Amino acid sequence: MKVCVPSEGTGGLDAPVGEHFGRVPTYTVYDTETGQVEVLPNESEHMGGSGLPGQLLAQAGVDVVLCAGLGRRALALLHEHGIEVRTGASGTVREAIEAWKNGQLNEGDPCTRHMFHGQGG
Repeated sequence: MKVCVPSEGTGGLDAPVGEHFGRVPTYTVYDTETGQVEVLPNESEHMGGSGLPGQLLAQAGVDVVLCAGLGRRALALLHEHGIEVRTGASGTVREAIEAWKNGQLNEGDPCTRHMFHGQGG
């Protein structure tokens, strides 16, 4: 299973969890079966590229996204691609994955704290 955490900086297990799902610089993907870590640059339209973050993660084979929060459109797009979402992640990517493994994250609820969350992520 591939678990993705929006991450700050250059990503990786020790990177901080990014607060803004669609506007993070990287997505850290952890394979629960192999322990392999892959860092995907955010090349979505939010960052000057093309496509939406949910589409990019679906193409990468992500099964679950663990994030601090995300907007309604991003949540819907991830669900359309069959990607499970858990919110409430904080700390490092490693800590977010451990919280998920321990059942400490919430089912994906849309965030309403930021003005751009109605814009796809």
